[in-house]
Amino acid sequence: MQKRRYFDNFDASRVPSPCFVIDRAAVEDNLKILHRVGHESGAKVLAALKAFSCWSLGDMFQQYLSGSCASGVNEARLAREYYGGEVHTYSAAYKESDLVQVLALSDHVLFNSLSQWERFKPMALKAKEQRPGLAFGLRINPEHSEGEVAIYDPCAPKSRMGVPRSEFGESLPEGITGLHFHTLCEQDVPPLARTIEAVEEKFREFLGEVEWVNFGGGHHISREDYQVDELIALIRGFSAKYDVQVYIEPGEATAIRSGVLVAEVLDTFVSTVPQAILDTSATCHMPDTLEMPYRAEILGAGEPAEKRYTYRLGGMTCLAGDVIGDYSFDAPLYIGQRLVFDDMAHYTMVKTTTFNGINLPAIALWDSRTDQLEVIRQFGYEAFRDRLS
Repeated sequence: MQKRRYFDNFDASRVPSPCFVIDRAAVEDNLKILHRVGHESGAKVLAALKAFSCWSLGDMFQQYLSGSCASGVNEARLAREYYGGEVHTYSAAYKESDLVQVLALSDHVLFNSLSQWERFKPMALKAKEQRPGLAFGLRINPEHSEGEVAIYDPCAPKSRMGVPRSEFGESLPEGITGLHFHTLCEQDVPPLARTIEAVEEKFREFLGEVEWVNFGGGHHISREDYQVDELIALIRGFSAKYDVQVYIEPGEATAIRSGVLVAEVLDTFVSTVPQAILDTSATCHMPDTLEMPYRAEILGAGEPAEKRYTYRLGGMTCLAGDVIGDYSFDAPLYIGQRLVFDDMAHYTMVKTTTFNGINLPAIALWDSRTDQLEVIRQFGYEAFRDRLS
């Protein structure tokens, strides 16, 4: 698979370090693919802000997508203020004070359990009297695992995510007009098709009663080898079969290949093996390298021993396990050298922390078509201080 590459000729010295750099052109390429899926399938495509919420690009998202999905009141507010279109909100549980705001901000509100729906149904239906277009749905658990990493599998045994068929009852709860399921993580069409089969097997009698079905996220639609035509056909077939509006909520797909993390070498030394300490951090700035885990690609670097000089790259925190990985280079690393971690827009900027008082990376917008560059945000002491008291 030949990956789309946008940053091979980017001059990393043009931005402060560390810095997330987002390419407008790459984001727009992703959004065009998602727009095609929506246009040709009839699905409404929502951007999952939990994966990528660079709200400075909200106007661009409005051009191509039907709206956004949020994981709580703050994302719902961000969606309403910057992204336009529909706002769908789902949370594993709502605080009553948060739900008051969620009901005012959202078009669809999704509940994770029957107990939450029964508790908050009077409040929800009262809100619907004021806003008749407001709709409510339940997340279902088809108990069909497709995820390869346990921490990201919402259908694992004893999962807290969604209502399994055994707990659902024999009728659709009053006031519920849609169902939502989410089983995927960075996956393509065959796992989705198998999930739909599981949903049909367990919840078929309700699919003809609802007005809409949300296929959730985890769809790697803008990946170069993703089966876009097959997805379009699958959605069209399901929608026609049950006469429902289908929604999908890609998150990572809005930002694949669209961003890098620029970092700088602070020190090199030998401690059993050659080591390099960077001004970034796995735990603070790219936590999925530890949680997923996965190996972040560095432009121009290779696997250990592939090139002449191999280093273990570490972050600048006190965490012993703050290790980014082992990489090889054509020449020895030197103090002040810039390294560029590729494909670092999704599930990075939204997960950063200031552990150890480490500064958050700056954020820059670049356009590979025009070479226009703007550093739109830099963080210092105040960002660390204001999270504390």
